[in-house]
Formats: sequence, C-alpha cells, structure tokens
Amino acid sequence: MTEKLSALSLHQQIQSGHKSAVSVLEETFKRIDAVDGQVGAFNALTRELAAETAAEVDRKVKAGETLPLLAGVPLAVKDNINVKGYPTTCSSQMLSGYVSPYDATVTGKVKAHLLPIVGKANMDEFAMGSSTENSATKLTRNPWDLERVPGGSSGGSAAAVASEQTLISLGSDTGGSVRQPAALCGLVGLKPTYGLVSRYGLVAFASSLDQVSPFARNVKDTAAMLQVIGGFDNRDSTSLNLPLPNYLARIDQPVERLKVGVISELNGEGMQPEVAESLKRAIETFQGLGAEIHTLSVPSIRYAVASYYIIATAEASSNLARFDGVRYGLREEGDTIYQTYCKTRAKGFGPEVKRRIMLGTFSLSSGYYDAYYGKAQKVRQLLKHEFDKAWQQVDVLICPTSPSTAFKIGEKANDPVSMYLSDIATIPVNLVGIPALSVPCGFDKNHLPIGLQMMGPHLSEERLFRIAQMFETATGLANLSPQSMLAV
Repeated sequence: MTEKLSALSLHQQIQSGHKSAVSVLEETFKRIDAVDGQVGAFNALTRELAAETAAEVDRKVKAGETLPLLAGVPLAVKDNINVKGYPTTCSSQMLSGYVSPYDATVTGKVKAHLLPIVGKANMDEFAMGSSTENSATKLTRNPWDLERVPGGSSGGSAAAVASEQTLISLGSDTGGSVRQPAALCGLVGLKPTYGLVSRYGLVAFASSLDQVSPFARNVKDTAAMLQVIGGFDNRDSTSLNLPLPNYLARIDQPVERLKVGVISELNGEGMQPEVAESLKRAIETFQGLGAEIHTLSVPSIRYAVASYYIIATAEASSNLARFDGVRYGLREEGDTIYQTYCKTRAKGFGPEVKRRIMLGTFSLSSGYYDAYYGKAQKVRQLLKHEFDKAWQQVDVLICPTSPSTAFKIGEKANDPVSMYLSDIATIPVNLVGIPALSVPCGFDKNHLPIGLQMMGPHLSEERLFRIAQMFETATGLANLSPQSMLAV
C-alpha cells in the first residue's frame, strides 16, 4: 500500500467515498507484483474473486448503503483455508491440483463482509513447522531481513502483512503458528479461545489445537478481524454457541486495577538477551500504566513442548490418513492399492510431515498409548489447572512470544528439536485453549522486531484487546514497517 493506513481507516475511506475499493485493489496488486518476487508470501493470487468483491463494494457505496465491517480491505488467506473454486494446497505436493469445492466458514464470513481475498499465502506443509521452510511450494522470506525466516507455520500470511502487500491476513495457530511469526515480523497476531472461530473448511492438523487466527499491523485491526470471523457455526462440533461481544466498543477504555502476571518459567532465562531485556521494559511499561506486577509459577510449562508433540502428532497421524491418493490430490499408481498408498504418501508428503506422522502413529500404537499419549493428556489437564489457578490472582499473563528474533534461513533446518523449542512460550496456550496475542515490544541490535505474548482466561478477548491497546498506545509500537521494504 502506498499510504500508511490501518485497515479500519482504509475501510472508513472506502465507505465515505474518498477511495474506491477497485482502486485500492489495483494498488494492492501493484504492490504484490512489485514485492512478492522477493518475499514469496503467496502461493496463488485470486484476482478475479477480489475484483468481483471490490466492484460490489463500490456499487453499495454508490447506492448509499452502509458497508459491513472492514468491507473493501484486501485480505490474504493461508493456503490451508478453503476458498471455493481456488486451489488449497497446504503448500504440499499431496494436494497439487486440488481445487476446493466449498468455502470455509471463515471464508464465507469474509465474503459476506465484502473483504476482497487477494491470494492464498504460503505456509509450512500442512502447518507443520516454525519457519515456513517446510513448504513444498517456495521459500518465504522475512521482510525485515530477506535472509531470515518469517516464522511459521503461517509465515506467508505474516510476510504479506509485514511487507505491506495487505494490511490484514488470516492464518491458523496450532502451537503458535500465528503468534510466533507475528513476533518475528513486527505484527499483532491473535490466537482466539478454542471454539470461538469455526474450524469448518480449515484443513486439519491437530483438531483439538487448531484455530483460525488473524494478523494485523495494530491491535484495533486485529480486534476488527476477530469481529468478522468469530461466532457460532453448527457445522463445527467444537464451536462455542455464545454471543460474540463487540470487541471495538470499549477497546480504548483502560483496564483499571490491572494485575499482570509474569510467568517465572518464561521470564527470559535461556532466551536471546535482547528478548529478555524487552520483557523487563514491558514490565516497566505496565508499571507506568499503574498495573500491579506478580511473578507466578506454572510448573507444568516445562513439559508442554513434549506433551504437545505427542498430542499434535497423534492427531495429525489420524487426520492425514485421508490423503491416500484415492479421493483427491496426488495419486501415484502402484500394482496394488497398498502400493498406491505407499507411493502416493512417499512422494506427496515432505520430511517433516512424515516425521510427525510416524511419531504420532508410534505414540498411539499398542503398548505405548498409555506411556506417551495418556501421560501427555494428563499433563494437559495439569497445565489447565495451573492456568486456572493463575487467573485467580491476575488478569493477564505475559512472557516473550519467541525465545529469539528471526533466525537465518537454514539455521535450524537440520535440528528439529531446536526448531520445536521456538514455540516453547506459545504451545501452552493451545494445550489449554485460552486466548493469547503477540504485540511488538521492541527490537534487537539488528533492528529485528521482538514480540510480547499476552494470555488471558477463556473468552477474555475483549479485555485482552483493551490491555494490548493500553500497551500499544504507551509504546507507540504499531503499524511498523521494515526499512528493507520501503524503497521497493
């Protein structure tokens, strides 16, 4: 975009007639054509779909109609979210040539609100990864430093917003796949309460953990996106049948007598020094806002990563069994149906996906179920109990979103355990189903962004947004732009 606008202000300009949705879309595709060759955010563009939506927006404005929230604002969608009539590949050879016959629920809501969908964003294959290096499609680069990763698995969605190709995007968060790339790319990323946003039409990785989640360049735009995509869906058995609050109504009202908890197990030890220092400054910012600071222990966090990789891989081994070359996607013929299965899955899945399928199948196998999967679920319940205890003392818990800033491309490619530990702070949120968001809180010596994670009890999004807005206003860290992309 040529102007430093928020998504909400751009929407208001379109509603008032100061900008046309068609001209905004033309400007957006001009930016994508100029920039994405370097960044690699998109797997495919949906120009015709976007053009139809933009034209409809302008027709409504001309007729004097009031537009739905965020109408006319271009949007990128992660390539594991179905858009009817367009490819959904999950950045995998397994789904090469697959065209979705239906819309995901969130896609339908986006279309109903008249947001032009401009393209499908690159990702780690089947959402398995923390760097977007596991994509079978292309390499996505961090706009703040093109030699570094954007995070993952929603790296394409994050890079699209960070490089100002769009102002907002949708990703999915299974263990930090929106919050971690938001931190690495200087964005706001939200993981809503489990069940608040429908998973219908999201290609499943780990069904008890996955959640469609938004990226934006500031807190208010993030709240507006949740307003668009949230709500009950009877096609999703895990969807919460509850009224959706107005997240923007009181977002500028500070939270009085705020109690902020700092998790002692995630207080900066073992993290990049600048990350630990940024946490200290964030605590000082909250103290300056009049908040009480409490240091709390959540002991089971030390087991969260191990438990997550048992539970998530077990669910993945079940969910990905459907990709067999029989019904859709890639098919490699063999002499028998068994050989067809084997050849299709051997060619279609990449190394990380195969690794996780094997881990999950092993942990569910006879003789190992209780020793691994059963224990992991017990840790999950213990973790939930400890978080519930914390909410009796504080309103919000904070910690660094990621233990480091964006790392170099290839730096952790051959060390999966080190890669898995990139999500040490974000994984507990998915295991217990609570909401959390990452907001920018500083920079390292290389001027790479650092993220602060804020966590709240179930269905506390409205309060989280107010707290995040307080912090954003105090720090001024919103609508950040990487210097490397400004001259493009």
